[in-house]
Amino acid sequence: MKKVILCLGVYLICSCSAKVVIADETGSSSDDIRLESYISGIYHQIDFNKCTPLPYEVFDKAYHGYLNLKIEGKLSTGKEILTVCDLELASTENRMWIIDLDKKKVLYNTYVAHGQGSGEDYAQSFSNESNTHKTSLGFYVTGETYDGEHGTSLRLTGMDEGYNDAAMDRGIVVHGADYVSDKFIKGEDHRLGRSWGCPAVSSKLSLPIINTIKDSTCLFIYYPEHNYLKTSYWLNKRVAKLPENDIYAAMPAPRTKVIQYITNGKVDSVVTIPAQAISK
Repeated sequence: MKKVILCLGVYLICSCSAKVVIADETGSSSDDIRLESYISGIYHQIDFNKCTPLPYEVFDKAYHGYLNLKIEGKLSTGKEILTVCDLELASTENRMWIIDLDKKKVLYNTYVAHGQGSGEDYAQSFSNESNTHKTSLGFYVTGETYDGEHGTSLRLTGMDEGYNDAAMDRGIVVHGADYVSDKFIKGEDHRLGRSWGCPAVSSKLSLPIINTIKDSTCLFIYYPEHNYLKTSYWLNKRVAKLPENDIYAAMPAPRTKVIQYITNGKVDSVVTIPAQAISK
């Protein structure tokens, strides 16, 4: 009898701590699979030419937010431009990608500075507060241009509440800077110069870049910061619909099964595999 009770107790503990849920290609899992297939299809159509491809996991997040902003009418209907700054990379790498989503090609892959308060060669700390001189993570919508201290500059509206929505008050803009250059990197610090929180670009490229991305396009500053990734509205909001005029939006969901590993009532990991790989 004691053995039976012991075995039952072990079973209950295991059942509460971890379980596996298999979802078929229906319901929300089907929507998730369709979205992932759509984003993957877009990514693999992009012509990165000779530049280093933007990591897929970063594009996946950037495009997810882009779609949500587009659906809510925050972005231009005439310019399909997505700008991504991957601040997980060193400042000496070309970590800004400007992508023409309509033509499926990279227009610019170049340097971009982070804030003085965020770190040296690598950005490691971020803030939405004034006078920190730190970069703010998240999604921005580009605005109009103006002539300022750094010449033609581009206003940005931060769309992530609590993360970058103070951008306008802080004066966070896209502008050119001489410290964003190979010459500066070859100096004694062996890194790019830093801004007061602005995504500054090369003075030589600032005007064409600003003219390309101005007027309500999406700019995403990424870093794998746990709290941001878990709480960003634009990253975690379910995409309501896919663009109707794109071939991938019309494709049926792939015949797959989704296995969710659940620990203590929360989804720990998700694995998607072909349905035929699971024995009936």
